[in-house]
Amino acid sequence: MPKNIEPTDIREKCYECYRPKKSCMCEYIQKIDTNTRFIIIMHPKEFKKTKNNTGRFTHQSLPNSKIYIGIDFNNDNEINSIINDKNNSCYVLYPGDDSIKLNHQTIQKENKRNVIFIIDSTWPCSNKILAVSKNISALPKVSFVHDKSSAYKIKTQPNKYCLSTMESTLCILELLNKHKIENIEQKALDGFLLPFEKMVEYQIDCVLSSDSKNPRFLKR
Repeated sequence: MPKNIEPTDIREKCYECYRPKKSCMCEYIQKIDTNTRFIIIMHPKEFKKTKNNTGRFTHQSLPNSKIYIGIDFNNDNEINSIINDKNNSCYVLYPGDDSIKLNHQTIQKENKRNVIFIIDSTWPCSNKILAVSKNISALPKVSFVHDKSSAYKIKTQPNKYCLSTMESTLCILELLNKHKIENIEQKALDGFLLPFEKMVEYQIDCVLSSDSKNPRFLKR
C-alpha cells in the first residue's frame, strides 16, 4: 500500500456517484432540467461497477430521472404504474428496424409527457432484460443514427459506433432539442459529458502512473 494513502482513504466512498472519495466526480456534474422523464434500467452487474458506471452520472445530471436496478420488471409496481399512466407516452431506447429514428421523427404527442427508458448495461445483458421484462420490451423503441466514436477509452465497445449510457443520453437530448420537445441551452449540453470525460481522464492517468512504476517500463 502506498505510504501516502491511509486505509480509511480506500474505504471511503461518495454515496452520490458511488466512486471512491479520492476519485469522486460530483464536482463536474451539471444538472439539466428536462420535460422528458428518464427511467434508467440498470442491470445488477452494472450497479457493481463503481469506478466506470456512466448510468449514475446520467441520473445525477438529470433531476427528472430515476434508476431501477434489476432484470425482471414484469411485476414491478412502480414501473408498471409509469407505463400504464395514460398521461405518459413511454418509449425504450433500443436500436432496431422498427425503431423511431429521432434524427427524422418526433415523439411529441399533445398533452402527453414523454418517458424514455434507457437500459444501462452491456449489450448481452440488455438483451436479457428485454427478453425477460415483457412490459418494457413491448414499448415502442426509439433510436438515432450518428457518426460519433465513443470517448470511453478505458472500456472496449462491441463496435466502433457503440456509445456509453451518458453519451447516448446526450444524443437523445440534442435530438429532443431539435424537435422542440426540450429547450436546453447549448452551454448545458456542451458540459453534460464533463464528469464522464474527467472519469476517463482519471482512469487513464491511473493506468499510466501504474505503468511508470512497473520495473518493465523503467529506463535503465
